[in-house]
Amino acid sequence: MKRLFGAKKPRAPARTLEDTARTLDERAKTIEAKIAALDRELVKHREQIKRARPGAGQDAAKRRALVVLKQKKIYEQQRDQLGGQLMNVEQVAFASENAANTVETVRAMQSASKALKTQFKAKEFDLNAIDALNDDMADLLDLGEEIQETLGRSYHVPDGLDEDDLLEELDALELDMLEDESELTDGVPSYLQDEPLPEAPEEEPVVLPAAGAGEAAAPDAVRDAA
Repeated sequence: MKRLFGAKKPRAPARTLEDTARTLDERAKTIEAKIAALDRELVKHREQIKRARPGAGQDAAKRRALVVLKQKKIYEQQRDQLGGQLMNVEQVAFASENAANTVETVRAMQSASKALKTQFKAKEFDLNAIDALNDDMADLLDLGEEIQETLGRSYHVPDGLDEDDLLEELDALELDMLEDESELTDGVPSYLQDEPLPEAPEEEPVVLPAAGAGEAAAPDAVRDAA
């Protein structure tokens, strides 16, 4: 049978939306180029109509321009059709991509849900065990505070020492400090004031001997020095 009728040809794989959109865009660009060429040709025909004399020559120029104008209208219609097809393909491509993203999101959420369910089934996530753990932690923190208070106590503190007695002693210290401040001179304590300098001894006036007496006394002074 295959020899008589021949084997069926395998179908070509369907083009993707991206390939289809690319093909439509290329065809639209080609049509746009043809329309631009026809526009340039219409400009020439218009000039010819202006230069032609009224009558048979002008009518022939108009007929040639009319043919070009019809071709332009056909290409413009094809361009509009391709634009509509391209828009539809892009919308389908967007919807398809959005659907694929939605599927991936759902799969990721399902996987995460399974992982959470497995983890919450573990013994570490037992609510009763967690409450007991919180109670143990609170007890340990209280015990730590008690230990710190015990270690922070002062040694050799007399028994029966009352806080009121300490406050009275503190008030007495404040009174002593006020009395010390009242003894300040110009705001400077006495132990920081400069001591007065000792008075310098009075110098005795120097009496100069007479000229004759000085000469006579000179030998005696030399003798004494010897």
